[in-house]
Amino acid sequence: MNFALRYLTEYRYESKVADNLNALRVRPATTSTQRVDDFHVRVDPEARIQRHLDYFGTEVIEFGVAQPHDHLSIDVRARVVTARPPEPPETGWEALAGTGYEAAGGEFLLPTGEEPENGALGELFDASRATSPLATLRLLSELIPDRFEYRQGATYVGSTVQDLLDAGAGVCQDFVHLALVLLRRHGIAARYVSGYLWSASEEEGDDSVEVETHAWLEALLPAGGRRGEPVWVGADPTNRRLASETHVKIGHGRQYSDVPPIKGVYRGSANAELEAAVTMTRLDPQASARA
Repeated sequence: MNFALRYLTEYRYESKVADNLNALRVRPATTSTQRVDDFHVRVDPEARIQRHLDYFGTEVIEFGVAQPHDHLSIDVRARVVTARPPEPPETGWEALAGTGYEAAGGEFLLPTGEEPENGALGELFDASRATSPLATLRLLSELIPDRFEYRQGATYVGSTVQDLLDAGAGVCQDFVHLALVLLRRHGIAARYVSGYLWSASEEEGDDSVEVETHAWLEALLPAGGRRGEPVWVGADPTNRRLASETHVKIGHGRQYSDVPPIKGVYRGSANAELEAAVTMTRLDPQASARA
């Protein structure tokens, strides 16, 4: 699929602020199933932009506005081509003990330190155990939305897995954090993914939709054969399915705090009013190729 993305963020301050420092993680990733054909960022007031890759390989765009200002606009545009992922490998649990799996999984096998205590996840852990790592990944993608309601406002950006359990509801970020805890307890390396989801209805035939930043996960599944390398397989527990060409990945980390879209500070006592919108447009592949 071919997409044009526009991510427009605007801050309005009650009075002038200064030394406004920001870090953006908004550039779509380049992967085996995703290609970035165009990307640029425009900032108003104008600022010098610097780029680097973070520990997990996500591009970070940093800039600072030193002079006093009462507004900040960040206009991000990109063109991305995605492809359908290959069929995920189906192997038994014994393959997790294979040579190289632990090394490939690394820190994505480790707990985050924010898991609920007192056996709060015991029943969910037992219910999510299936016949294989892939079957467990598919089962979790159904089990979590079965047990918890998707409801905006039930949690906030800093909510924990315990908050999701207490509220019985949450958003995509919460569903992913719960899935990560359970997968890692099963011995499956798993990571948090931030990006966008093409959510237009095929029946309505929309070519452009307003979306929000979306979260899903990638689990490291062992491949068959003696030399088969483990592969990362995306799964979207909010939408009960594996990730596909409709998912546009920005980056990944151990949890949300590793890949926030925008993070910043400024000097001043003024409150800020924020407006943010993401527009995702499906392009004609032939027209995109000629562009």
